Amino acid sequence: MSVPSTNKTIAKNTAFLYFRMMFTMIVSLYTSRVILQTLGVDNYGIYQSVGGIVGFLSFINSALSTGSSRFLTYELGTGNLEKLKRTFSTTLTIHIAIALFVVIVAETLGVWFLYNKLVIPAERMDAAVYTFHISILTAVFTLTQVPYNASIIAHEKMSVFAYMSIIEVSAKLGIVYLLSIGSYDKLKLYATLLFIVQVGLICIYRLYCSRHFKETVYRFVFDKAIFKEIAGFSGWSLFASSSTALNSQGILILLNMFFEPAVVAARSISIQVNMAASQFVDNFRTAANPQIVKKLAAGDLIGSKRLLLASTKYSYYMMFIICFPVCLLAHPLLKIWLGVVPDYTVIFLQIIVIQSLFQVFDTSFYTALYAKGRLKENALISPTLGLIRFPIIYFLFKAGYSPVALSWASLLTYAVLGLIVKPILVVKIANYYWRDVWNVFKPCLLVTVAALPVPVFLYHIIGVDSIPHSIFIGFITVIIIILSIYWIGIDMLTKQKVWLYVKRRFRR
Repeated sequence: MSVPSTNKTIAKNTAFLYFRMMFTMIVSLYTSRVILQTLGVDNYGIYQSVGGIVGFLSFINSALSTGSSRFLTYELGTGNLEKLKRTFSTTLTIHIAIALFVVIVAETLGVWFLYNKLVIPAERMDAAVYTFHISILTAVFTLTQVPYNASIIAHEKMSVFAYMSIIEVSAKLGIVYLLSIGSYDKLKLYATLLFIVQVGLICIYRLYCSRHFKETVYRFVFDKAIFKEIAGFSGWSLFASSSTALNSQGILILLNMFFEPAVVAARSISIQVNMAASQFVDNFRTAANPQIVKKLAAGDLIGSKRLLLASTKYSYYMMFIICFPVCLLAHPLLKIWLGVVPDYTVIFLQIIVIQSLFQVFDTSFYTALYAKGRLKENALISPTLGLIRFPIIYFLFKAGYSPVALSWASLLTYAVLGLIVKPILVVKIANYYWRDVWNVFKPCLLVTVAALPVPVFLYHIIGVDSIPHSIFIGFITVIIIILSIYWIGIDMLTKQKVWLYVKRRFRR
């Protein structure tokens, strides 16, 4: 595949994913506000805590989904249709088995934990238990959907996600309406309606895949050789997935063990905003990653490396354009969005968006190891830091520290992973050079340093107490970041391409 066609494919798929994200984000901001106000802070926190138990039990699925996606993409790159069919059916069989395992554990140990460990008001326990059971059903369908989504990504049909997002957010608007007029218990109704929406979307995805991709017609296949390949690849990421689950859903559960549901709601809101911001980068990476893997599979090692390094640098720029203004304007943005801002939400959000800048390097460099098929070292080092972090946070909470302690611990962990651990691994394992890593870090650092002073100065002088002041500071911040990227963050050849594009658009 030629470089121009590769770039065109990435650009096209990124455009589809951005359309999906923008539409989804706009509607989600509205629906989240209404849902929070309709459910109330405590009910919202309960839903996040209960759902966190089920999400934590699904960490095995997260590990195997990485392997499933990688091997489906790889086999598609080799052109072996029969092997591709057997790979898909084997991965789906594995995910069905995982779903059954999650049901058994959730309905035994999960129920015990819900009754005995979480801080839930007695009058809301019945609704929490109902929500827990319906969340398990939702998880079963979601777990078995992973191979289908992996096939869509492998075929680079990102437009499907964009169209499906329109259906999804439209359905969630319907949920908001039904919540506002329904007289049934709001938490139970919310969980039930979400379950119906998720199942409906999954059915549409599967119908599309079965009609467009030959390999997605499921047959009961359990190919031991394929399973060993996936298990060998995913075995090392199993440890990583357990650490991730422990420090995402596990943290929400931990918060609910020591603090009221309102604190869980505050943390969940900050995560939701950060996820919306991260989608800008995730969409770009989702479009670029298949090309990185396919180039490596085709023997184009230099092309794969160039694409990864360039996409890492631009991923940071995109994230910085969002994170810096959000960090400065956290309180007014949350006030406009939610109306009433729960305690700790602002500081949670500010720290987590800074954390996401370090996560860019962590996740981007991980793609080099993922494409190479070497996850052993990463799966030993990175998750170990996460596993150490969890008990530290537990003892800090036990000693009476603020819930903000978990945010600082997460920030420090991802700084170490993104700036130290992942660069060492890509140099040692994926045949990168230290100058390659430095050529990514250097412009990112220079752009950050150049863009910080003026917005911070304006923030302290003008303040963000009024909407006009907030808009002014946000506008100036974005303009300064874009200028810094143009003058410092991109090379001369890229600047020339930008000018040529602008001139063509201007002439039209």
